[in-house]
Amino acid sequence: MIITKTENNGVISLALAGRLDTVTSSLLANELDSLFEEKIEKLVLDFLKIDYMSSAGLRVIINAQKKVQSLGIKMEITNVHESIKSIFDITGFTKILTII
Repeated sequence: MIITKTENNGVISLALAGRLDTVTSSLLANELDSLFEEKIEKLVLDFLKIDYMSSAGLRVIINAQKKVQSLGIKMEITNVHESIKSIFDITGFTKILTII
């Protein structure tokens, strides 16, 4: 997985590309952990180039949602392909995540 980070006035965007699975989820988890040590207002996860997500990826996303809630940070997930969105729907995560 490739993670491309951009920052603009307290908004951090992470464009993700590839597979978010058991092998790569730790890369995203580590990146998020380092971000949460900074002062940010909003986190955007761009899923445009994510073609697969496993339960390990879901775990990283839900842990990030819990962390942003505790820190008072807004998090959005954008450009989610229908196959990935269906995973969020089935698991009920669409009720707790902001998916645009």
